[in-house]
Amino acid sequence: MTVLMDEKLIFEIDKEGREGYSIPHSVSENISAESVLKDLYRKEEIKALPEVSEVDVVRHFTRLSTYNYAVDYGLYPLGSCTMKYNPKINEYVSRLEGLAFIHPLSDEDNIQGALEILYRLGEALKAITGMDGVTLQPSAGAQGEFTGMQLIRAYLNDRNDSRKVVLIPDSAHGTNPASAHFAGYSIEEIKSGSDGCVDLEYLRNRMNKEVAAIMLTVPNTLGIFEKNIKEICDVVHSKGGLVYIDGANLNALMGKTKPGNWGADVMHINLHKTFSTPHGGGGPGAGPVVCKSALMPFLPKPTIIKENNKFKLNWDVPKSIGKVHAFYGNFLVCLRALCYIESMGAEGLKEATERAVLNANYLRKKLEEVLDLPYKGKTLHEVIFSDKNLPNGVTTMDLAKRLIDFGFHPPTVYFPLIVYGAIMIEPTESEPKEELDRFVEAIKAIVKEAEENPEFVKNAPHKAYRKRLDEVSAARNPKINFFS
Repeated sequence: MTVLMDEKLIFEIDKEGREGYSIPHSVSENISAESVLKDLYRKEEIKALPEVSEVDVVRHFTRLSTYNYAVDYGLYPLGSCTMKYNPKINEYVSRLEGLAFIHPLSDEDNIQGALEILYRLGEALKAITGMDGVTLQPSAGAQGEFTGMQLIRAYLNDRNDSRKVVLIPDSAHGTNPASAHFAGYSIEEIKSGSDGCVDLEYLRNRMNKEVAAIMLTVPNTLGIFEKNIKEICDVVHSKGGLVYIDGANLNALMGKTKPGNWGADVMHINLHKTFSTPHGGGGPGAGPVVCKSALMPFLPKPTIIKENNKFKLNWDVPKSIGKVHAFYGNFLVCLRALCYIESMGAEGLKEATERAVLNANYLRKKLEEVLDLPYKGKTLHEVIFSDKNLPNGVTTMDLAKRLIDFGFHPPTVYFPLIVYGAIMIEPTESEPKEELDRFVEAIKAIVKEAEENPEFVKNAPHKAYRKRLDEVSAARNPKINFFS
């Protein structure tokens, strides 16, 4: 049940003297809370906390929870985040006491099961990607990118090769340039051709011995597979450079092709996109990195190895770039991923890829009638439209806001940057045809409204808890402290 009311901040429901607990005085034993807990009482008064009862707190946060849209409610078409429904069995397993409450300082002999889980996941990820080595430490995609670029840097430094430049297509994920820059490289953008792919001839002319690597998002942010991927890898390798693959969109490839077979040297994988962990809200996440054998000596330590049917943390990695995460990484995220992979099996993973691609192409075909498709290349897991054909000055943002009134979370908007007025839609493999049809009808209804009553669309949403916000001011002047 959704409670339609304007919920105040918890500080605004503060009432002096209200408390959220009640510890009764024991008459029979003449024991008071003060006498038992005296050593635990704070010595100084806590300022600026709301005084609220337990009922106030429970109702406040329960009502707030009804404000959230979730993938359990319906289609969540964020093209840059892969918000898909995940089997609840994986959540159940991740909450088992013997797994959820392992102490991170436990002795190896006492966590053999946990180490086996991590080891088996690593082996699965290597098999899926066609790579030789793996680390599960990175806690997110961007940290995986940074780790991968550090591996490249360590490998080149070990050869006394001081290359300075990393090439990144304009269709890459936005974190790629930052990751390469933090790894100490200069960034050079490569323009996409009219087909949405890297201009192979331009790359041939640009590639030389100052280029350390190319970072490719495959499929790219246009939802298009780099059709010349093998040739790109060969060109980069011919001059001694390496190929980094951003594997955030692995849900469009798994079971169908392996980056290691193209010539990729290193890539990260977003477990929280492709392999079960719910994504969004800042976490949790994991961004394992897989690599070819030449980069394995530089992997973060410890690595997980199997010796005589026993699993060990191997710290004897003299050329390692060091740790990139405390303890063993985000263990429960890795656990969910292994549950997903082993319950799906090889054929199940392949079918998930095929359904993701099918769903995206279904939306493309249905929506081409009313929305502009700027790049005509073959669509994989996501499809990108623009607002070029929207009438009467209605924009991408207007369309996104009006979708809220139809019960949908808006898709990603204004990204990728190479598409003006971009509308990025990723339906994922878990959506049934009925839900996709409902989304299509909503888009078509909004386009018709834009023709007949554009101001109504421009002032959307009309049914949300908050109306159109000034997002520019909110981003530039955030008020993050209630008392400021």
